[in-house]
Amino acid sequence: MLTKFETKSNRVKALSFHPKRPWILSGLHNGSLQLWDYKIGTLIDRFDEHEGPVRGVAFHPTQPLFVSGADDYKIKVWNWKQRRCLFTLMGHLDYIRSVQFHSEHPWIISCSDDQTIRIWNWQSRNCIATLTGHTYYVMSALFHPKDDLVVSSSLDQTIRVWDISGLRKKHASPQSMQFEDMHRGSGPGAPGNPDMFGNTDVIVKFVLEGHDRGVNWASFHPSLPLIVSGSDDRQIKLWRYNETRAWEVDTLRGHYNNINAVLFHPRQELVISAAEDKTICVWDMNKRTRLHTFRQENDRFWTLCAHPEFNLFAAGHDNGFTVFKLERERPAQSMYQTQLFYVKDKIIRMHDFSTSNDIPLLSIKKGAALTTPPRTMSYNPAEHSVLICSSADGGTYEMYNLPKDMSGDAREASGDIKKGQGNAAVFVGRNRFAVLSKQTQQIVIKDLANQPTKNFKTPGLVNDIFYGGSKNLILVTPTSVILFDTELKTSVAELNVSGVRYAVWSPDQSMVALFSKNALVIATKQLEQLCLIHETIRIKSGAWDEMGIFVYSTQNHIKYALPQGDVGIIRTVEQPIYLTKVKGKSLYCLDRDGKIRVIMIDPSEYRFKLALVRRNYDEVLHIIRTSNLVGQSIIAYLQKKGYPEVALHFVKEIKTRFELALQCGNLDVAEETAKVLDREESWDMLGQEALRQGNHKVFERALQRVKNYDRLSFLYFISGNTENLKKMAKIAELRGDAMSRYHNSIYLGDVEEQVRLLKEVGQLPLAYLAAKTHGLDEEAANILGSSGLEFEPKIPVSGELLKPPAPILKQSDLNWPQLTVARSFFEAGFVSADKLGNSIAAPVPITNNEVEDVGDWDDEDALNLPDDGVPKAKVAKVAVEENEEDGWDLDDGLDLPDTTAGLAVGTTAAVETYAPPAVGPSVSETWLRNSQLAADHIAAGSFETAMQILNRQVGAVNFAPLKAQFMSIFQSSKAYLPCNPSVIPLSVALQRSADEGKAGRAIFPFQPMTVSIMISKLQEAYTATAGGKFSAASDLFVNIIHSLLFTIAVKKSESEEIQQLLVVAREYILGLKMELSRRDPSTEPKRSIELAAYFTHCQLQPLHLQLVLSSAMTAAYKYKNFSSACQFARRLLEMGPSQAMGLKARKLLAACENNQTDEIALDYNQHNPFVVCAKSLTPIYRGSPAITCPYCAASYKPEYKGILCTICNVSAVGTTGIGLKNINELR
Repeated sequence: MLTKFETKSNRVKALSFHPKRPWILSGLHNGSLQLWDYKIGTLIDRFDEHEGPVRGVAFHPTQPLFVSGADDYKIKVWNWKQRRCLFTLMGHLDYIRSVQFHSEHPWIISCSDDQTIRIWNWQSRNCIATLTGHTYYVMSALFHPKDDLVVSSSLDQTIRVWDISGLRKKHASPQSMQFEDMHRGSGPGAPGNPDMFGNTDVIVKFVLEGHDRGVNWASFHPSLPLIVSGSDDRQIKLWRYNETRAWEVDTLRGHYNNINAVLFHPRQELVISAAEDKTICVWDMNKRTRLHTFRQENDRFWTLCAHPEFNLFAAGHDNGFTVFKLERERPAQSMYQTQLFYVKDKIIRMHDFSTSNDIPLLSIKKGAALTTPPRTMSYNPAEHSVLICSSADGGTYEMYNLPKDMSGDAREASGDIKKGQGNAAVFVGRNRFAVLSKQTQQIVIKDLANQPTKNFKTPGLVNDIFYGGSKNLILVTPTSVILFDTELKTSVAELNVSGVRYAVWSPDQSMVALFSKNALVIATKQLEQLCLIHETIRIKSGAWDEMGIFVYSTQNHIKYALPQGDVGIIRTVEQPIYLTKVKGKSLYCLDRDGKIRVIMIDPSEYRFKLALVRRNYDEVLHIIRTSNLVGQSIIAYLQKKGYPEVALHFVKEIKTRFELALQCGNLDVAEETAKVLDREESWDMLGQEALRQGNHKVFERALQRVKNYDRLSFLYFISGNTENLKKMAKIAELRGDAMSRYHNSIYLGDVEEQVRLLKEVGQLPLAYLAAKTHGLDEEAANILGSSGLEFEPKIPVSGELLKPPAPILKQSDLNWPQLTVARSFFEAGFVSADKLGNSIAAPVPITNNEVEDVGDWDDEDALNLPDDGVPKAKVAKVAVEENEEDGWDLDDGLDLPDTTAGLAVGTTAAVETYAPPAVGPSVSETWLRNSQLAADHIAAGSFETAMQILNRQVGAVNFAPLKAQFMSIFQSSKAYLPCNPSVIPLSVALQRSADEGKAGRAIFPFQPMTVSIMISKLQEAYTATAGGKFSAASDLFVNIIHSLLFTIAVKKSESEEIQQLLVVAREYILGLKMELSRRDPSTEPKRSIELAAYFTHCQLQPLHLQLVLSSAMTAAYKYKNFSSACQFARRLLEMGPSQAMGLKARKLLAACENNQTDEIALDYNQHNPFVVCAKSLTPIYRGSPAITCPYCAASYKPEYKGILCTICNVSAVGTTGIGLKNINELR
């Protein structure tokens, strides 16, 4: 039995599968209904309207309905879409035992302890028939899947078969009534008027008697005229019927308690039963023998149901229910080049993908496959033979030589079939194969004559083996996979990944995909992990694409995985499939019936990503031009990988297009989209990017759009555009903005305008000061006279003129100097495509009209200015007088020279070859790309990825204690140089020392935590321990164990030192923890002596161990445990202690020589090796189960699985990790 899903709940009395969705409905003894998704294992909904145990539930075959019946005498019909009860059918007078929908008609059948069966029309909500005849509780009533029959079982020891054809005729579509129907139509048996003594529309066809006690269940065979029943007499009976009679066929015996449910297998000749003896039994319907028994230790079974379409069953028991399959549905298969060898209907077949020929080769009906389907197949191309493994008889293998002539029908396996015992068998060479025995944990290498040539013990607990290359095997352990050399009998490499079920090699044998139930690992042939992918739904199979992409299937999807870790969905599937080969757009697979299927897929997305990863830009351009790649996922992927110019090609949405254009520096597209958006923040962003690139013409247009006059004036000032600056002064005057006028007059050096403005706003002292300073004595005298002052104010001597220098080089017509760089590969490709006439989205050139159109920014109506009393006609006249040629045309805006036209004519080549410099990767991004160490990711500021790395390596879940280390590493990665007060400091990345440059040009950040620093910290902790400062010493060791997570090793010897430091810190933390607990005043004497004794078994320095032994000796002697005190004293003397300590030990031995007894019995045996549980501080003796912390390897008892480690306070106990990495390996 293969368990697919299990729940824990109240007793389950009824179950029903949804015919299409992966749902199962359960009725509980506490009155609840639970709707579960058994694929993903989640509770979808819960319904609590019944007031007693729910004993019957059923889904409707096509409508979004289900029905339930309970001990509250009510039948409720529910709509699972609306998540509510639609109505309640009342009529039964006692507990309702079962309910079911009819497959065609709008009927519900129910049975009850009131000894009746009722048929209801759920559309009219009426009872249309009441079936009476049973004389005790009716336990089940079911419609026949196809015929007009009902079978019911009762505790009156009978099974009744009812004919409902009359009911069907009466309630079918309107037709001419027969004479009998006319007389019967108005009687008590008419629809909606059932009489108390039964409805003549339903008649009893057969009454089956044979059981000695009450019958709990009876059901029809889906296609044959058979009935199966289960009873309290612990027997299962098979019945056959025809049109005229029914009779007992046989009895199946084997259960030891009441049988509560029994049914036929929908597709095989099997019977499945569930009973209160806590077993589910599977019976051969033809041989009348029991094939399998599945036992639940503590739970009685109450109900069974079969899925209407899939090979799935469910059984309800005292504490929940189980969804299971009887056997694997995965066809045994083996792929070699273009040939697929597989087993179907007990025949080995070969499918050639190049010719599409499917040829039966060999019949294996006489082998182990007769009773149990084969589990795996291994093909030997040199000898044209296959190894087939089966789980029959505890694990067997058989080797068949396939016929050379592949024409005609399948041949019977002739000659001597090589077979033997073994849980797994694979070929490892042209004339050798390996067999694994899980019981003995031995691998035997055999020749083609099935004779052993060598054997060896496995390096650990091995559950399965796979081909691992020439003469190599992949050994699967519960927590890792091992690459094993069968000739040298040694482990070549090991990869920490748990629960591996299948291994699939790439065509060139350079990579292998290892996948478990919910995880996929892609590794090199030396088992170096390339990526780890987690799935929420089970992974079913996988195959390699010819380009090195792994395509795999889950229960719902076909997906792809790049070796770098990128994952995506290719398409959905309705049923699980088993992939065999991927070629171009064709995906070849096997379904659960063993049929070859070809599924057409679109590989554009994963080939596009692979081409980007491999920097094959020609291929990228080809895919862009020939495929329909769209979607947010592609755009997000391109942005993430640093190709915004490619993402820009796909985007049509304006806002996203604008952001991408800014990101890749395409000002033309950005300005085009900003016009469409026409939002102030968009123009601000465009202006900032234009200024960063030095394109002040685009910056000018952006400022004009948002009417930012002050910044526009300053731009004209620094670019020497005095003509436009004069226009800005005139506009400021028209707007009545005195401050803007004053700024413009300063920029222009127009002192007369400054003095005039200051006089207008009433600032006469400032006006006088400006005039006098700049030599306008006559104007100064007029101001002085108008103010009424009789004496001349004193002017400061050290004053300087506020007059800017005249611009020498005016750059109003040209942009600032820019760095000339070549276009990126993709931009050049898109431009060339434009020349060829392709409709690729490229920057649209701005026309003269569009440039002139922006002039409405200074239109007076658009500014909403207050009326200053100057007629608009006069303003226009003044503007014309100021400039006879063009003047201030307030309708067309500023009359600025058209720079785009000039550039288009004179510098066409420069425009086509120019692109702004792309922003290169930052130092932090380089660190992230180069390193796989958590410390380097912290230095780069990527705390989240650092946490993910620590979680993957050492199972870290608590990062709060590591905050100090995180901040220290991050702050140490850069130096900051202060500049001008108004400018932020410059940051300078600090790199590691030059002797680590063995990794080529790879650069890594400076790290403050090194092995030498850790050793100096260790010496400090040793000193505190020797001085008896236990709390301080414990804190120091905890700091060391935290810092070791981020300590960088330069060479392998330092990496080994880090592991040694980790062991030392763990032992001291554990020992000091016991010592502090022992010194607690609330600790009892017995516990105090035990803790002192356990401390003596920690791996400590000799000096510290002497102190611990002396302390334990004293504690034992103090509480009259003389025998234990003597043990500690002898161990102390063996270590050669100091003179004072040795004298004390000898005196104690002399005092206890005649009385070596213990007053207090201790849980301590020094002769039986043990480790101390870091949580309970009690011994775990050799041979007892134990779990460890994935980081510090502290030991714990199994009941503490999942808690936070009390030693390192970082990792979760009992979880797995790939191991701490502290050195960057060459890639």
